[in-house]
Amino acid sequence: FHIGEREEKCIIEDIPSDTLVVGNYKVQRWDIHKHDFLESAPGLGMFVTVTSPSGEVLLSKLYGPQGTFSFTSYLSGEHIICFQSNSTRFAVVAGSKLRIHLDIRVGEHFLDESALQAKDKVNEVNVRLEHLIEQIHHVTREQDYEREREEKFRKTSEETNSNILWWAVVQTLILISVGFWQIKSLRDFFISKKLV
Repeated sequence: FHIGEREEKCIIEDIPSDTLVVGNYKVQRWDIHKHDFLESAPGLGMFVTVTSPSGEVLLSKLYGPQGTFSFTSYLSGEHIICFQSNSTRFAVVAGSKLRIHLDIRVGEHFLDESALQAKDKVNEVNVRLEHLIEQIHHVTREQDYEREREEKFRKTSEETNSNILWWAVVQTLILISVGFWQIKSLRDFFISKKLV
C-alpha cells in the first residue's frame, strides 16, 4: 500500500487469543527524478503500533526501513496495526509517497533449522512432531474462536428476530385499536347527526 511521508495508515486484523503474529515490511520512497520508487529508503524508519480489542497497546516500537515485528494476542478480536514513518520533514516539504510491502502471518510457528539438521533422526522426528502438535493447538484455538464468533452472531440474529416479532405484534395491536376507535367515532357521529 502507499502512504504519505507523514501519514499514518492502520489495518485491522481479526486474531484469535494466544496467537503469535509475525509481520515483515519493507519501505520504498518515491524518487522525483527517476519517477519510480527507490529500492530502499535509507534513514527512514517506521513506527509500528499494535492495539488490542480492549484498546491496550501491545507493541509500539520504531523500526528501520525494513524489519520484522511480532506480538502475541491475549484477547480474541480485531487488532489494529498502525504504521507511520519517522520522517522529521515539514508537512509542506514531506510530500513524497512511500510504498510499504507488508506480509502478516497469523499463527506463525518457528522451526529451529539447526535442530532439523541434527544427525540423530530421533531428535529430528521429535522436533517435527512437536511442531505438528503446536500447529494442531493453533488450529484448535482458531476453531474455538470461530465457534465463539458464530455463537455471538447467532445470538444477535435471534435477538433481532425476536424484536421484529414483538414489533409486528405491537403494530397489529395498534392497528386493531385504531380501527375500533374509528368505528366507535363514526358510530357516535352518525348517532349525533341522527342518521342511524
